[in-house]
Amino acid sequence: MAEALTGLTASHDGILAMVADVLTATADFHDGLDEPADPHIARRLRYLADEHLRTIRTDLSDTRNALADRHAPHPGRSTCREEVPATERERSAACACPPPPRTLPAPPPPVAAGLRR
Repeated sequence: MAEALTGLTASHDGILAMVADVLTATADFHDGLDEPADPHIARRLRYLADEHLRTIRTDLSDTRNALADRHAPHPGRSTCREEVPATERERSAACACPPPPRTLPAPPPPVAAGLRR
């Protein structure tokens, strides 16, 4: 979980940083338009990026830091007794054993190379 939150909250290349970049770029775009509502939209987008996203990123970073310090197994997970079928999609939520290896899809059949007209 800490790893997922790291990808979300990373300051330079995290998902929330990218959302902030999009909001700022959109605000810059609206600054260049000439409708009466455009400056308001630009200010609102910057406010969302600077205030709301910063608060969300800070809260999630704190949660991530708290989770990263934990090294005990989750109390809700039981010891694996192989009771969950290997085909069960949510096996990792119910069983503490490692997930089954992922299988790659079969490649498409080869196309016969023929002469082109």
